[in-house]
Amino acid sequence: MPTFPLDLAELEPGELEDALEARGHKRFHARQLFRWIHRRGVTDFSAMTDLPQSLRDELGRECTVGTPVIVSDQLSSDGTRKVALALSDGQTIEAVFIPDTPSMTFCVSTQVGCAMSCAFCLTGRMGLARHLTAGEIASQVRVLATLTGHLETRFNIVLMGMGEPLHNYEHTMKALRILHAEAGLSVSPRRVTLSTVGIVPALERLAEEALMPNLAISLHATTDAQRTAIVPPNRKYPLKAILDACRRFPLPKRSRITFEYVLLAGVNDSLEDAQRLGTLLDGIRAKVNLIPLNPAPGIPFERPSDRQVDAFAAALAARRITVSVRKSRGRDIRAACGQLIVDGGTGRSAAQQVATLMR
Repeated sequence: MPTFPLDLAELEPGELEDALEARGHKRFHARQLFRWIHRRGVTDFSAMTDLPQSLRDELGRECTVGTPVIVSDQLSSDGTRKVALALSDGQTIEAVFIPDTPSMTFCVSTQVGCAMSCAFCLTGRMGLARHLTAGEIASQVRVLATLTGHLETRFNIVLMGMGEPLHNYEHTMKALRILHAEAGLSVSPRRVTLSTVGIVPALERLAEEALMPNLAISLHATTDAQRTAIVPPNRKYPLKAILDACRRFPLPKRSRITFEYVLLAGVNDSLEDAQRLGTLLDGIRAKVNLIPLNPAPGIPFERPSDRQVDAFAAALAARRITVSVRKSRGRDIRAACGQLIVDGGTGRSAAQQVATLMR
């Protein structure tokens, strides 16, 4: 039997049913409770008016609903919105709302920091403070949907914020099950994209999941030497191992694996790189998302010219590869790809984070 205080945000519907039944309550109340929390964004038990008063009183005494606290809310000139969220232990993460993409999109984090240390990513400079729990991952969506008025509308989710989702496999997948639950936000896995550098054993586990999100592989290079220099996990999981796992991945009809490729001027943006990339992806139902670098202080690379980006894209298209160039959103508030960071990687308290953001 779980001990109280129990964080209800961490429970899937079946777990919530078990927890209530173990304390003498009807299982069907779990569905009502789950709906209040996840579909309506209500965390005050006294406001859950279709629950018996005795149950509401007990929940108020013995339970909580873990909800990150917004400590900063920044709006970009293009409508992108970035929030800094304080967790219960004082750690801070960032999440992003990207409107009109064409659907509304929530970009959420799976870790405080990241252990992957990709050379072009500010989050990687933080190191890893800790994994997020399933409730902390799912609650970012609940907070963003409430903040932006989208609890009742369809939206997309990208696991492309701080952290490597497959490095935090169990909590990430449980969060997706919480978000998918019909009594809650009922997010279809077709509306979720998981971005990973390619942790091969976790990719193989993901291939067996009943609830499978869209897959995006952060590739960024066309030779092992080149990729190891900018994506250190390549030492353990080289290109061939990752691409072989992708070839085995069971894709639904009309689905493709997205390969994300950050273009770094003079490093991986040559036409020879484009040709090698086309060869690497042979036999994979793939599309390529080119991401011209979002420069930031401390990142030792430059953004290629628009002309070079267009030439790289054209070379891929000539090989009949579907290719798009990502339009960076929220660059002026450091909300674009690779720009999420909690200052110093120290996991500072919410108060310290607010002080820095307000300077």
